[in-house]
Amino acid sequence: MENTVLDPQKLPGWGIDANPENDPTYPMREPRLNITQDPESKTHRPTQQPIDIELLKSIERPTVSAVFGEAAPPSGLSGMIRRFAFKYSESHYGHWLPLLLADRVNVVEGVLGDLVHGKVPNIFAEKGYKMEWKYNRGPFVLKMATIAAVTTGAVLLLTSKDKDKDKLKDRQKSRGGRRSYFPYE
Repeated sequence: MENTVLDPQKLPGWGIDANPENDPTYPMREPRLNITQDPESKTHRPTQQPIDIELLKSIERPTVSAVFGEAAPPSGLSGMIRRFAFKYSESHYGHWLPLLLADRVNVVEGVLGDLVHGKVPNIFAEKGYKMEWKYNRGPFVLKMATIAAVTTGAVLLLTSKDKDKDKLKDRQKSRGGRRSYFPYE
């Protein structure tokens, strides 16, 4: 692909906000001031959004933000983890690590919720594996091989412990229940 120089004035939509008469904020902000130039910016607080959901706020802030998101209030196990995290300062790992964990738990809760409602999630599509296969095939294959190897290793490790315990029990039974302190006996 070649780098070509484009005249910005020929781009569709370029300079659409250059005309002050076509400014969508015109009736609300006359004269046009920057927030640092607005004399009232320090003297009045914006109108508080009504709080009608559970809201988690930092312990470092005395008040709630004037505007906040309410798309996904804390719920379930991930909500419990988030409530725990907000007991700590934002400068501590005790705040951020539980929030990371809560995000992962929320993903699992979402998948389980889909399954409960009869919808099988298409994880391959949701994670963007089709595009990764198309545009980033080498690293994608390496990543999938690594995941498969780690998963296989974990399964073998977890199942081999049970076999070792069974072998130990069999050896103890052959000795009449007493334990041997010699590894090759």
